[in-house]
Amino acid sequence: MRTFGVEEELLIVDPVTGEPLAMADALLARNEEPSRDPALETGLSHELKLEQIETQTRPCHSYAELLHQIRRGRAMANEAARKQGASVAAIATSPMASTSHTTPDPRYAEMLERFGLTAHEQLTCGFHVHTSVESPEEGVVVLDHMRDKLAVLTAISANSPFWRGLPTGFDSYRTQAWNRWPTSGPSAVFGSLTAYRRIVRRLLETGVLLDEGMIYFDARISRNHPTVEVRVADVCLRAEDAALIAVLVRALVETASLEMLDGVEPSTVPTALLRMASWQASNSGLRGDLLDFGDFRPQPAADVVWALVDYLSPVLDDQGELDLVKAGVSDILERGNGAHEQREAASRFASRQRGGGGQPGRPPSREALAAVVGHAAKVTMRGASADAHKDPAPMLTRVRRP
Repeated sequence: MRTFGVEEELLIVDPVTGEPLAMADALLARNEEPSRDPALETGLSHELKLEQIETQTRPCHSYAELLHQIRRGRAMANEAARKQGASVAAIATSPMASTSHTTPDPRYAEMLERFGLTAHEQLTCGFHVHTSVESPEEGVVVLDHMRDKLAVLTAISANSPFWRGLPTGFDSYRTQAWNRWPTSGPSAVFGSLTAYRRIVRRLLETGVLLDEGMIYFDARISRNHPTVEVRVADVCLRAEDAALIAVLVRALVETASLEMLDGVEPSTVPTALLRMASWQASNSGLRGDLLDFGDFRPQPAADVVWALVDYLSPVLDDQGELDLVKAGVSDILERGNGAHEQREAASRFASRQRGGGGQPGRPPSREALAAVVGHAAKVTMRGASADAHKDPAPMLTRVRRP
């Protein structure tokens, strides 16, 4: 069975006001000191903004193992934050209006100079899934075969309905903010590793990008490890949802490889339609219609999600994960994604403040948004043991550089 691992970007927040805090340096200060016991190192790292911190899991073999690693990373990050009077929250954009601060680093400074407001405003938290492949050649086959299904994962994971103090009307506004980068979004069918590398080389030759690290395709070949990296998901509010999405990604990779062996050609659906599917998933999440990945016409979101499960069911069944996925998908469809949960938290706060009376159409108050962040911080830590960093299992390892 293929190994898989994930990277989670978490927001560092004030536990009272809900405001993002530029404290990544303080949380990571212990990394500058040699550890007497490698098993106790944090496995945490910087990201573009000082208001966020990233965790990485080691390669895992099962949902249970990966879920443990995700919770362990969250516990480690939260303990580091707690020591500084802060918390972490698995939300993909900050509900609170605030000014973000870029991590001091020559590359990030150059990004600010080159990309202006896009880089200045880019306080977003994503969820990246790495799945092992036998070779870069197989990796390109996987990219070509999975490209038309990835928008469904955006809808399931959507967890960013607020942006800079305002409701956005989107379930995943992170997707909208992220897609301002020049290489972000879906890619065309590559056809071969040679073609993939040629496209990457030509993109770099334009001079628009700083380096290959800025190849921000929805899915790409990892630069440093033998994996395919899927990058379309918001960081998930609930750890179990994150692990479920990773299982779906691994099944997509395995299904693509099997289709290659069976001589099945990848869909040649135009990239423009994939952008429509991504936009629709970002906008409505699981609330309305998604574009079906078969004919790219609107269908009820639940039907499209179940169609993805059906498509992956032979591999999921073979790997003993079908029942687990069905239960997890049923749960998400019943309670809603993270965006729904954030809106519900804001609505509950408003209802309590108004004595049960509602004022439809009014944006959430700052206090309501602070309540959203507080709720998210609590949900982020569900199942994450306070002493998870003492687990003697292999430490978290970085799977890509910043």
